[in-house]
Amino acid sequence: MPPADTWIKSRRLMLPLLAALLAGGGCHSEVALSANDDRLQVITTTGILRDLARNVGGDRVTVTSMVPDGADPHSYEPSLRDIRDVVYADVAFSNYLLLEEQAVIKALDANLREGAPNISLAEGAVKYAAEIIPLVEDVSLDTIWLGMRVRGTGATLGANRSSEVLLSATGADGPGRMFAYLTESFGNPSFYVDSGDGFDPANGYRDDTATLPPDAHTHMSWAFTEPGIYKLKMRARLAVDPQTAPLPMGEQTFTFAVGVDPYSLPGMPEVLNGGHADLTVDLDQRQLYLFADPEGGGDATQRVYDPARTVIEVPNKALLEVPGDRRFRFLGRPGTQVYQLPQAVLGKHVHGEIDPHLWQNVRNAIAYVQLIRDTLIGVDPGGAADYRTNASVYTRQLEELDTYVRDTIAQIPPSRRHLVTTHDAFGYLGQAYGVQISGFVTPNPAAEPSLADRRRLTETIRNLRIPAVFLEPNLAARSATLTEVAREEDLRVCPIYGDAFDRDVTTYAEMMRFNAESLRDCLTTNK
Repeated sequence: MPPADTWIKSRRLMLPLLAALLAGGGCHSEVALSANDDRLQVITTTGILRDLARNVGGDRVTVTSMVPDGADPHSYEPSLRDIRDVVYADVAFSNYLLLEEQAVIKALDANLREGAPNISLAEGAVKYAAEIIPLVEDVSLDTIWLGMRVRGTGATLGANRSSEVLLSATGADGPGRMFAYLTESFGNPSFYVDSGDGFDPANGYRDDTATLPPDAHTHMSWAFTEPGIYKLKMRARLAVDPQTAPLPMGEQTFTFAVGVDPYSLPGMPEVLNGGHADLTVDLDQRQLYLFADPEGGGDATQRVYDPARTVIEVPNKALLEVPGDRRFRFLGRPGTQVYQLPQAVLGKHVHGEIDPHLWQNVRNAIAYVQLIRDTLIGVDPGGAADYRTNASVYTRQLEELDTYVRDTIAQIPPSRRHLVTTHDAFGYLGQAYGVQISGFVTPNPAAEPSLADRRRLTETIRNLRIPAVFLEPNLAARSATLTEVAREEDLRVCPIYGDAFDRDVTTYAEMMRFNAESLRDCLTTNK
C-alpha cells in the first residue's frame, strides 16, 4: 500500500476539475477534506465516529463526517459536498450494520478512491472484543408477520454492501386483487406488488419490485380483496454494481390461503400462520424460499420452508375495514372489508439482525478506537507511534468514562431505572449499565407510531409509574407522540443522545456523561 503523501500528490494531479465542479455544492458544518493538506484525510459517516477518529489521529489527520451534527443517520441523504469529501479521503470509517441510510453507504463506496481502506467499525470491532446485541422484534401478532429478506453477502459473486437485490413479482393468480405495500413515515402507501395493474416484463417489472441491500430485511402489509387461494410468482436478481447486468437468484411461486382452509391444498403439508416469516433471497445458495420463525424463538427456531410445499395462511380474523383516508382507496371503498397481514412496524424500516448502536456501551467504543488506531497505522506507518500514544491516552479516558457512567446510573433506585424513549437505540446502554428498556414509541426513528403503539406506551408508563421520558434532540420534530403522552400523564421530558451530536454536545465523552446524568437527574426525582 503506497504511503499517504504519494496518494495526496496523486489527488492533486487528478482532481482539480472535480473540485471546481463541486466547490459550490451543498453546505456543511465540518471542515472539508482537501488535496492541499499534507495530513491524512479521513471521512466518517457520523459525528460520533468523527470524534473517535480525531482523538486517535490527533494532529496527523483531518477528519470530517458525511452526516452533519443534528441530522439523523437513518435518513440522511448525502450532498455533493459529501461526495467531494469522499473523493479526497485516504481512509473511510462507517458504522454500518445498516445503521446509515443506504444512500450514504452507496455514496461512500462508489466514490472512495480505489485502495483506500473502507472500514465498517461495528463489524470489525467484534475482533477487538466488542459485544453485540441481536435485534429482537415483536412476534406477538395474532397473524403471521410477513416481510422480505436477503440472506448472505454474495461475496463470492462480487457483491458488497453497495450491491442491490431486486425481488420482483412477475405474475399473480387469485379470486381478487392482492397488494404488498408499506406505510411510510407520514402514512403514504408505497407499493411493492399490485396484481391489479399487471406485471410488465418490458421494464423489468419495475413497478412490482422491492430493492434491498445484502443481509437485510424489511416489513410490509399484504392485502387481499377476496377470499380464496392466491399464487404469487416471484423472481430474484442480484445487481452487483450499476455497470453489470443483474445475476439471476431464482424463481418461486408463493401460495396464500385467504379466509379458507389452508390444509385443503393437496401436496402442501406445511402451513405458516404465526410468528415472523420472509420471502427470502439466499445470495450464497442462489435460491428463493420462505425463511420463517413460526414460534417466535428467533435464531433457535428459524428454518427454511419450501414454497412448493408451504401455504401462508391469511385467516378470517385478518379481516378489516378499508379506512376513510383517500390514500387507501386502492384497497376499495371506505368500509369495504379486506384481508390483511399487518406491517407490524410502520414506516420504511430496512435493517439487519444486529442492533447497530454499539457505542452506547463505552467498552464497545474502546474497541472502535483500537480498530481505528490499527487502520491509521496501516495507512500511515510513519505516524504509528503517535497513533498508539493517542489511542492509549484516549482509551484511559474512555475507561474512566465507563466507570463514571456506571456509577452515575447506579445512583438511580432499581425500581426507577426504566428508559422510555423515542426509538430503539439504547439496548447497549441498558445492557451495560443496568437500565431497563421499558418502552419506545417505534423501533425505528423513521416510523410513524400506530394507535396500538401509543396505547402500549401509555400503559407501560402507568404500570411502572415512570416519572420521565427521554427525547433525542435531533428527533424532536418527529416525536409528537412521546411529548403528547408525557403531557397527558404529567411527566418530565428529558434529553438523551443516541445517534448524533448538536451544538450543546459535541464529543462522544460529553454525550455519554450527559446521558448518564440526565437519566440520574430525571429518574430519581419527581416532576
